[in-house]
Amino acid sequence: MMVCMSRVWQRGSAFAARLRRKDWACRLAGLSVKHYSTKTAPQIPGMEYQDAICTLNTLQTNASALEQVRRERSHPQLQLQAMRSFLERSGLTVEELDHLNIIHVTGTKGKGSTCAFTEQILRSYGFRTGFYSSPHLVQVRERIRINGQPIGKELFTKYFWQVYGRLDETKDAHGGTMPAYFRFLTILAFHVFLQEKVDLAVIEVGIGGAYDCTNIIRKPWVCGISSLGIDHTQILGDTIEKIAWQKGGIFKPGVPAFTVKQPEDAMVVLRDRAKEIKCPLWVCPELEGYQTDCGPLRLGLAGQHQRSNASLALQLSHTWLQRRCLPDKSFPSTSVENAGVLQGTSFKPSPIMVKGLADTEWPGRNQTLKHGAVTYFLDGAHTMRSMQACVHWFTETAAQHERNASGPVARVLLFNATGERDSAVMLKLLVPCHFDFAVFCPNITEAIASCNADQQNFNVSVENMLTRCLDNERSWRLHNRLGDNQGTQLLIEDSLPLVPEKKADTLVFPCILSALRWISQGRDSVVADPAKTVLPVKPNIMDKAAPLCDVAEIHVLITGSLHLVGGALKHLDPASSK
Repeated sequence: MMVCMSRVWQRGSAFAARLRRKDWACRLAGLSVKHYSTKTAPQIPGMEYQDAICTLNTLQTNASALEQVRRERSHPQLQLQAMRSFLERSGLTVEELDHLNIIHVTGTKGKGSTCAFTEQILRSYGFRTGFYSSPHLVQVRERIRINGQPIGKELFTKYFWQVYGRLDETKDAHGGTMPAYFRFLTILAFHVFLQEKVDLAVIEVGIGGAYDCTNIIRKPWVCGISSLGIDHTQILGDTIEKIAWQKGGIFKPGVPAFTVKQPEDAMVVLRDRAKEIKCPLWVCPELEGYQTDCGPLRLGLAGQHQRSNASLALQLSHTWLQRRCLPDKSFPSTSVENAGVLQGTSFKPSPIMVKGLADTEWPGRNQTLKHGAVTYFLDGAHTMRSMQACVHWFTETAAQHERNASGPVARVLLFNATGERDSAVMLKLLVPCHFDFAVFCPNITEAIASCNADQQNFNVSVENMLTRCLDNERSWRLHNRLGDNQGTQLLIEDSLPLVPEKKADTLVFPCILSALRWISQGRDSVVADPAKTVLPVKPNIMDKAAPLCDVAEIHVLITGSLHLVGGALKHLDPASSK
């Protein structure tokens, strides 16, 4: 972390100084004009990818940005006004976004998977796709994809400095303000998609909908709402009705919108929002209703809950294709129920759609990685409903693997949760999985200092993260009637007491790599890479791992946070960091 911050101060400060010199201002000709071309800005010389990422991370803790967010929370309409201002300062206009042929998707659970299905289907038709999603798992570049692939480091670096340069140059005239992290990346994504001339852009909402910064989009071609539930209550409200109102904020007059089946109270709100905004709204049919020549539709993403996401993706891609290729045709045929709900009609998916659903990949969601005797089950579930789906998927999938195992299997849970989420509730849902060990760690990839800027979070202190892990460990012990062991100690030599001495069922580690090393016990050559250094673990803690050494296989469920899953993937799939 210190290495990265040093790079930011050394190069970032020099960059800011250069921007303020007249000769540099001349080199970035036109920056002082209200509307300037996004196509003529140069790449900042001498600035590398890591410099861009480290500079981006400064926007996480920008004091003025945080204060601005606090002010806007009580006046949420100011959020979109601020976003439009930042967009214009970067050299873009909302009118230009109209040309991106956008599919806009929100929801509490499954919106990312829905976007992934939709993007894969339309890419399979030969369209050049843009895809903006969050959060990233391993590298920030994953959030901005062209034709399904994260943009390269060179492209990211070039476009990053173009946008950052304009915003930095204009900040003095706007009270020194710079957009916060997610706002900046949203602007960057729009800039990239326009520069790279995509045929369409699939845009995933960050949080909510009505006041999310992606909602400066004026004319999407179609909108979608995946499954709704309770999350981000401090921002969106603490009831399903309040959350549904926020999500329905992405509706636009005359723009077709689709939703999956929702809780009744949420559906009433969505119906009223659609009527108020004059937006035609359809409810997607069950996936079984789509007729094909090849039997049941096969999905590239595991889990029963993906079926509603796939149906939503079919409706979104079908409607987009109709509007793009058959502009004179009406929207998908509908029937109206007595309650006034428009029921989307199933259709026969084309062979390209069928293949698109089957080919979809979305790492970190219901993902299985087998490394010899150790099998990892990764799912970034972080709400009660998504954890319920995760438990259902893991129970079925792990059972299949256990039937094929050559001998006894040990089950290990690796868990962390962040933010305001009720981790005790999620942990209770995991109890029936009967884990032999429950391991907790913060979303820190490695305890040894290294420049891993893509996964640094400066908004939460290490102390707070470790405290949260201790709380999670205590909840797990209580759920499993193990008692509340106050005499815990950390698994690293010469450090604060954090992990139980007498019980081998729960452990807390200071980083993801230390946890993976202990769980795998040298049986995963990828994790055991000698090039990766970890802090020494106490001998008595290593002794507690004897059951893991005696079994034929180790099955590890990694869940509770997409950031935890991303940190694990950095070590389990080294190619993801390149």
